Amino acid sequence: MSDIVRLILIIILLTIGLVAYFLVANALFPQRIAKTKAMIQSMSARSFGVGLVNFVFFAVIAIVLLAVAENTGAFLERILNIPAIIILAFLAIVLSFGLTGMSNLIGERILPDVSAWKQTLWGTVCLSLACALPFVGWFLLLPYAGFVGVGAVILGFFQREK
Repeated sequence: MSDIVRLILIIILLTIGLVAYFLVANALFPQRIAKTKAMIQSMSARSFGVGLVNFVFFAVIAIVLLAVAENTGAFLERILNIPAIIILAFLAIVLSFGLTGMSNLIGERILPDVSAWKQTLWGTVCLSLACALPFVGWFLLLPYAGFVGVGAVILGFFQREK
């Protein structure tokens, strides 16, 4: 029984942390997040495809670099770990922008009449609790939200301003 309480407490604390993170990301990068949200709204299927291909491509490159670095000497290991860490950091940044845009969109669709920060708050809470759902949330919703978000960020970099 204590494992369930511990798991619920962890999920609640992580949700609070994500809310704060997404609110700060909205405050620091409002144009990038708005562009990501617009890409998710207008081209969600294309965003999913672009996000899936790019995420898998870069993740495989990083994993291969880390695996090769593990079987080499100390000097070569450090040299191969640098690009792998840079690739993983890039993926984490793009994923965080994408999930911020996704939580903004969810909050806007759930509560269209409240302020933007409350939309972000409730969108993040809904998304994180839905992704915590066993199996369906872990293996369907979280990858979908992540891939759509990554694809929307990447498509947002290449879209021209009107």
